[in-house]
Amino acid sequence: MFMTIVRHTPGWVWGLLLMLIALGIWQARDRRISLGRLTILPLVLLGLSLSGVFSAFGHAPIALGGWAAGIAVALACGRQLFSTHRAAWCESSAELHVPGSWAPLGLMVGLFTVKYIASITLAMNTGLSSDPAFAGPTSLAYGIFSGLFLARALALRRLARRRSGPSCA
Repeated sequence: MFMTIVRHTPGWVWGLLLMLIALGIWQARDRRISLGRLTILPLVLLGLSLSGVFSAFGHAPIALGGWAAGIAVALACGRQLFSTHRAAWCESSAELHVPGSWAPLGLMVGLFTVKYIASITLAMNTGLSSDPAFAGPTSLAYGIFSGLFLARALALRRLARRRSGPSCA
């Protein structure tokens, strides 16, 4: 059954997975980024996860509530998860020096996996789209994964606002 599912997955899905993996590997290296670029990926992932909730569950309150709760949990936990001690604000270039991390790769692949499994599950059993026991936890997972990206970006933005930390090289 697994191979049947994989064979019937559209090619663009595997292309998207490869793109996410490449983006995650790119984020594993130290780099300098502007505050604008820092904000783009979290906002795109929030939009995609909310789009996933709407497309799978419509405007069901349990799904929207689960998604919002996931973001809230991620923002609350993100303060402890994402350290900015090796990041630095470069005043002269108005950029952040961000140390490489494998966390973005894990988060992107995690969000992709949740979306992929949810899509397969809903394709095999369309009635689950109106089941709160499926919609709530799935939407919660969407919110947590995309919310963790937002938490990381907000932590780095706070560093830039404080203009503190080690000077950039």
